[in-house]
Formats: sequence, structure tokens, C-alpha cells
Amino acid sequence: MSGGWLRVVVMAVFLTLCINTDASAQALRRGRAQQVTGGILIERLDSLEQARADSIANVPDELKRLSEKRAKQIADSLARVARRKARAKELGRLDDDGNIIPREKWFGDSLSLSRMTIVSAVLPGYGQIYNKQYWKLPILYGTLGTSIGLAAHFGSRHKPLKQELEAMFENGMSRTEEMNALQRQKIRENTKKQVFMFTAAASYLYFLGDAAMNYATNDVSDVKKATTLSLIFPGAGQAYNKSYWKVPIVLGGMASMIYVIDWNNRGFKRFKTAYSLRADFDQHPENYPDGVSKDEFRGRYSATFLKNLRDSYRRNRDLSILLTAGVYIFQAIDAHVDAHLKDFDISDNLTVDIDPMFDYQYTQIGGADPVFGFNLNLTF
Repeated sequence: MSGGWLRVVVMAVFLTLCINTDASAQALRRGRAQQVTGGILIERLDSLEQARADSIANVPDELKRLSEKRAKQIADSLARVARRKARAKELGRLDDDGNIIPREKWFGDSLSLSRMTIVSAVLPGYGQIYNKQYWKLPILYGTLGTSIGLAAHFGSRHKPLKQELEAMFENGMSRTEEMNALQRQKIRENTKKQVFMFTAAASYLYFLGDAAMNYATNDVSDVKKATTLSLIFPGAGQAYNKSYWKVPIVLGGMASMIYVIDWNNRGFKRFKTAYSLRADFDQHPENYPDGVSKDEFRGRYSATFLKNLRDSYRRNRDLSILLTAGVYIFQAIDAHVDAHLKDFDISDNLTVDIDPMFDYQYTQIGGADPVFGFNLNLTF
């Protein structure tokens, strides 16, 4: 009996040693780092286990943050509905069940922002009528009508002066003080016409943007409003997004490109006329008894030279138009993307940290070994 019990005890001890050895080997294969702190052996989690632990620890905060964001969205939506119902109640458009009674097709609550803006572009003042801001209509039509009327008035005074001056050039008159005075008067009348044309255009665009800004019958995101405003007037979308430092860049870029277009267009017209007169002189010299071309350069430049200048100005004008369209599209895309990024989560919960690492790894076999590397921490 004693021999049998002895064999049983020996077998039990052997199995225990095998189990402990296998567990130690598994720990060694896992490469779990161990650190001696204050005379105590402490096991450190590997990078995968540490990342898993960090993710689990951040779950409650993440759920809380998402819950707060969703609660804010629901509260904003309920607030917009409450505002619509309050406005409908003031206008007497609530039924007995508290539902909004739709208006007519062109003034219905279902009219989208883009459709309302398009109709306002065709019929100035429609947006103010749709938004029930009738007091703005006299200002709109007064400013717009006065500016258009004055532009037409000064345009009618500028046209005969222009025709008279062109006739003097075509007749080959040499420059006199009378011609200079006529040209100065023509420039003054043209400047006044352009100022009032600009005032009319600015009034039109302002009230079009005002209609879009005060649109509140449907739930409209800031992204759509910013994009719509940037399409109406360059820079308005950036101002709506409160990116005020971008506004002078956009306006400066657009103004510069428009000036370049106008400069090249005037040069194109100038040398087009000069080339036509010079080419006619070369083809029909018998029509010029004095033997001098009637172009503004009095025959100093050949037709080929004037033609090259004409084509150069036209090419630069066309290129400037393409670049202006590119600037316009780019600023609209910028306003759209910037409005999206206003709600983009860039809190500390979205981080990527890479730090150098130097440590000692303690194992049951081999003792302490130095470890070099990097720690990569992803928080999301």
C-alpha cells in the first residue's frame, strides 16, 4: 500500500510541475513585459491588451458624448418645429389638432430654400414676400429703381458723346483741346453710369441674399445656407461660417480678376478697331487721298502688329474669364466644406500619439533585457 501511495504522490507532483512549466512557457511566448518596482514584480500589459483596455475604459465617455450630441440635435429639431408652429399660429394657420395648414403652392411651407432663391432671382422681392417681411419691399424697389433710372439717364448722355468722339477719330482729326474736353466729359458720364449700375447690382444681390438668410419655413442646415449664400455673392458663405479672414481674400481675388477681364476687353476692342481701319487702308489706299490711315496710331504700326495685339488681348481676356470662374467655384466649395467642418468632432478623444520607448523586460528565464521601440496610442 505504501508503495502504491508513493507512486500516486510522485505522479501528482510531476503533473503539477508540468502544468506550471507550461503556463510559464505560455507567458514567455506571449512576451508579456514585467517590471520590478519597489522590490515587487509587476506584469505589464502588452500593446494589444493596453489598447483593448483603453478602448473599454473610453466606452462610457464615448456613449455619453454621442448621447449629448444626439440630444442636442433632437432639441434643435424640436425648437425649429416649435418656431414654425408659433409663426403659423400668429398667421392663423393652425388647425384644431395643432397641425400647420399648408399655404398655396408658391407660398407653401414645403418650398425649398433653393427654389425660393431661384424664384427670387427672377422676381426680385419674392423672397421678402415669402418671408413675410413686406416692409423691405419699398427699400428694395426704391433703391433698385432709382439706380437703374439714373444709370439709364447718364448712359443716354454718354452715348452721343462717344459717337461724336469716334467720328472725330475716324475723320482723322488731330487731337485738339476741344477733343480732349469732349473725351473728359465722356469719361465722367460713363463713370456715373457705371457707379449706378454697380449700385443696382449690389442692391439686387443684397436682397437676394437677405431672402436666403431669413428663410425659416423649413429645417435648413448651415451647410446649405452657406453654399447658397456663396453662390449668390462670393464671400457671403465665408462670412456666414464666421471665417471672416477669408472674406477679403475672396473679394480681392474676384475684384482683381474682374478688373483684369475689363482691362483686356478694352484693349481687345481698341486694337480690333485699329486693325480694322489699318487693314482697310492697306486694301483700299485709293480711299485715303492723304495717304494716312485713320486708325488712332495714324499708320505708325502695321496691320500684322495690330492684329497680334488684338489676338493677345482676346486670349488674355478669355483666360481671365476661365480663372474667374475657377475662383468662384473654389470659394463656393470652400464655404460648403467649411460649414461641414464646423460640426466635425476634433476633440481630444480623437488623437494619435507616437512616443519613443525604452524599458527593461523581465522574464523568468534570462533576467532583464533592454527593450527599444515606440508606443503608438490611438484614441477614437
